Amino acid sequence: MKAAVSTDKPAVRRVVVDEGSAGQRLDNFLLRELKGVPKTHVYRVIRAGEVRVNKGRAHADTRLEIGDEVRIPPVRVPEKAEAPAAPAREFPVVFEDEHLLVIDKPAGVAVHGGSGVSYGVIEALRRARPQARFLELVHRLDKETSGLLMIAKKRSALTNLQDQLRDRETGKTYAALVWGDWPDKLKVIDVPLVKFVGGDGERWVRPGKPDEDEAKRSISLVKVVQKTPQFSLLDVTIKTGRTHQIRVHLQQAGHPIVGDPKYGDFERNRELARGAAKFDRMFLHARQLRFTHPATGAEMSCEAPLPPECEKLMTP
Repeated sequence: MKAAVSTDKPAVRRVVVDEGSAGQRLDNFLLRELKGVPKTHVYRVIRAGEVRVNKGRAHADTRLEIGDEVRIPPVRVPEKAEAPAAPAREFPVVFEDEHLLVIDKPAGVAVHGGSGVSYGVIEALRRARPQARFLELVHRLDKETSGLLMIAKKRSALTNLQDQLRDRETGKTYAALVWGDWPDKLKVIDVPLVKFVGGDGERWVRPGKPDEDEAKRSISLVKVVQKTPQFSLLDVTIKTGRTHQIRVHLQQAGHPIVGDPKYGDFERNRELARGAAKFDRMFLHARQLRFTHPATGAEMSCEAPLPPECEKLMTP
């Protein structure tokens, strides 16, 4: 369904850059302000000098500062098709100040809308906090994974934290319950991963070979925390942040994550969900997050306890 085009005559807009947009490139700022307008048109009006910053011509890569006035020329913006509004929702807060928010995300909730999901954590938070001028995801968690999720409340915090993640200066540790007896000697998994789209149209990941062009080196550190006759509870610290990294690394080692609907042991997962435990989620929980505070430089460590249903499964 095509978006309708507004019949109102577009007018010149003058937007003053606030803290939420400070440091952003002009082209990215305009693409956000003119959602639905083709990129080619946005770059055309910049090149033509129709966009002005503080009354002067500017380039696409101009960095905006707080207080800058951006003149946006008359551009007809397609009207958005009506979409169901995200319900306002808060989530358990682990840490919060004026720079960032760390929450404990429940399993089964997407972090953002898209791919058949109308809304996720970030849309629900924005609806619950209409006064917030800036809320952006620093990183992502799979819908099925619970645990610590960082949201930036300032653009400066977003770029700083994402740089830390990119440079591997943060520590992310997950609690993962796997089927079977994990070998104590297997402490490092250094297996490259390849992303691909399956015949079902879904995004998948598989172990790759070091000489494959598409293979990305992926490293997970594994520590055994507890064992039961059926399961092994592991602490997995990722040194790289590849899509589905932990899920595929543990599965290719012969010990899939309990409840994993994509890479798991489907028959045993079904039995567990229908049995006395009634456990019907994936047992993967982002339990610890270590990073440097983007403003103060303090070393931070946030922790989220195992959800009750996971604790219950581990109780003899």
